[in-house]
Amino acid sequence: MPSRLVSIWQNRRVIGLLVRRDLKVKYQSSVLGYAWSMLEPMAMAAVYFFVFGMVLNADRGMPEEASDSGGFLLFLVAGILAWQSFGASLSEAPKAMIQHAKLITTMKVPREIFPIATVTAKFVEYLLTLPVLVGFALLLGGDWKLQGWLLWLPAAIVTQYVFTLGMTLFFAPVNVLIRDVERMVRILSRVLFYGSAILYPASLVLGGDHLNVPEWATVVYQLNPLLGIFEMHRAVWFSDFPELLPTTLALSSAFGGALLMLIIGYWTFRRLEMSVLKEL
Repeated sequence: MPSRLVSIWQNRRVIGLLVRRDLKVKYQSSVLGYAWSMLEPMAMAAVYFFVFGMVLNADRGMPEEASDSGGFLLFLVAGILAWQSFGASLSEAPKAMIQHAKLITTMKVPREIFPIATVTAKFVEYLLTLPVLVGFALLLGGDWKLQGWLLWLPAAIVTQYVFTLGMTLFFAPVNVLIRDVERMVRILSRVLFYGSAILYPASLVLGGDHLNVPEWATVVYQLNPLLGIFEMHRAVWFSDFPELLPTTLALSSAFGGALLMLIIGYWTFRRLEMSVLKEL
């Protein structure tokens, strides 16, 4: 395995070329280009803010003082931008090897670089949206501390990258052998979106006695690694509000789940590699 990692590192320029190619192909026929990476999630946030924030008053789970720090709209935008990166990677994960079939069968490089390039391309798009998110937060009167940028943001980005890479390494080879996986991932994506506190504060579930959520269900809810990951993304802007910070269990699930997913994904990838090559 160490030699494999060394080989991947030696081919990092190939990963860079694949990332640049994916980004260019995606936006080459677009007038607005990279602006779509920000416009699409902002439009989603506006729709969800109207439905959940204004019509259904879902922001009742937000602390009243948070209204001076961007409020529910900033809460939504920060979560949706992070989800957009993960959701895009998840939808591309089953196709990560099929799309590069010709390169995989002709190039003498570690096959892991193709899932890595797929995930990295989506993360580059997310990083490009951060300056716009900062401007948006300033416009809304957002207030954040230095610890948010030095602690929460790096932790959120690294953990999400590791978790996403693990899922991609798992789904990419399995989908080559079982094509139903791509359809299953679409359903999984919807479940994860609504189950990861993107549109509502997790405190509504964890501390919402009015929902009559049993204690065992709140534990299962916090075992979802994405819950802690997305709460870390929003902690950058709401670090002064304990209700909006990830719980100890959610944090442990995020870090432990990301590492476990990477191990499972890489083991699956290596285990199925030869069978995938025969199929491609």
